Amino acid sequence: MTLAAVTNQSSSNVSQQAHDLHFSSIVVDTHDDTTQRLMDPKFDLGVRHDDGGIDIPRMREGGLSAIFFAMYIPGTITGPPAVQRALDQITAVRAVVAKYPNDLVLCTTANEIRAAKAQNKIAVLMGVEGGHMINDSLANLDKFYVLGVRYMTLTHMVNTDWADSSTDKPAHNGLTEFGKQAIREMNRLGMMVDVSHVSDKTFYDVLAVSQAPVIASHSSCRALCNAPRNMSDAMIKALAAKGGVIQINYHMGFLSQKFQDAQKANPQVGKEIEAESKKRCAGSEACELIEADKVTREMVARGKLPRVDWTEIIEHIDHAVKLVGADHVGLGSDFDGADMPYGLEDASHLPQITAALLAKRYSAGDIRKILGGNTLRLMQDVEADAQK
Repeated sequence: MTLAAVTNQSSSNVSQQAHDLHFSSIVVDTHDDTTQRLMDPKFDLGVRHDDGGIDIPRMREGGLSAIFFAMYIPGTITGPPAVQRALDQITAVRAVVAKYPNDLVLCTTANEIRAAKAQNKIAVLMGVEGGHMINDSLANLDKFYVLGVRYMTLTHMVNTDWADSSTDKPAHNGLTEFGKQAIREMNRLGMMVDVSHVSDKTFYDVLAVSQAPVIASHSSCRALCNAPRNMSDAMIKALAAKGGVIQINYHMGFLSQKFQDAQKANPQVGKEIEAESKKRCAGSEACELIEADKVTREMVARGKLPRVDWTEIIEHIDHAVKLVGADHVGLGSDFDGADMPYGLEDASHLPQITAALLAKRYSAGDIRKILGGNTLRLMQDVEADAQK
C-alpha cells in the first residue's frame, strides 16, 4: 500500500495488519499538555470531547498505552508560585488517575508501563516542562521525583537562571554550574533529562555532563523545518550516540518549512491568533492552548497559512531513522499544546502512523520500537544508571 493510500484512511479502517501491530504494541506519547485542561473542574477526561486531542475514549480508540502529562507554566512565572503551580498540576494528574482506576494507572518505571498494558490500562506518567519550576532548588527537584515526575524539560521559551533556551537570547553560554548540578541530581534520582526547548549550547553541555542517556520529549528535525526548537542532524546523531531518543513533535510549525516561512513572512498572523484565542478564553490558559489550534485552522482556511498534513510526521520520523536508526526515534505529540496537522488532530488517529510506516516497508520490530519500545529502553537505562 502506498503512503498516499494510507493518507485517505481513517484510524478505524487501517489494514488489519496495521491494526493488529499497533494495538499489540506499547504506544507511548512523551509529551501532552492536557494537564492544563485537568485543572478545569468542568473538564472530564473520561468522556469524548470534540476539541483538543486527549481524553480516555480517544486514547482507547487510538491504542495509546502510555502518556506523559506535562506540568506547564510560562517561564515568566518564577519563584515559589512556580513551584506551587507545578504541585497543583501534579495533584490534578493524580486525582484523575484516582477517578478512573479502571482505565488509568500512575506509573513511574518501564516495567510498570508494561504491567499497565497487560492489565489493559493506560499508563499515566508526568514530566515537568521547564526548570524554572524547581526555583533553583534541588530539594524541589527531589520532591517532584517523589511525587512521580520522571522527566524535566530544562527550559521552556525563556532562559532559566541556570540554562539557556532555544528561543531566548543566550545568558549563560549553556548550563551554569548549578545547571550541571541539576543534571547530576537527575541522574542520581533516575529522572530523565529532557533537552527539548534548550539552546544548542545547553544541549551539548547536557551531553557532556549527563552519565545517563537523555530524551528530547517533543522535538522534530531541523533539516526538514528550520525552527530553533527542532534538532539539527548533528544534534540528533550526538543524542543517539549517547543512547538517547528524539520524540517527534506533531506541531505544524515544527513539521513544515512552508508553515514556518509563512509565519515569518507575516508575523501579524501570529499576533492575530494569540489575540483571538485570548478573546475567546477570558484568561484560561488551557482554553487558549485549545483555541489557538482552532484559530490557526481558520487562518489556513482563509489562505493566511499553508495546510500541513499529518504525513509530515512520517517524513520527520523517516529522516531521523535514516540518520541514526530505528533505535533512537519515538513520538512526542504535544497534543493540547500545539497546532496539530490535518488528519491527526487527536489520539484516535495514532494507528495511521503504524499504517504509514508499514507502507514505507518498516519492519514490525522497528515500528514497535518507534511507537514506544525506545522510550521504555531509555527509561530502563536511566533507572539502571540511578541504581549504580
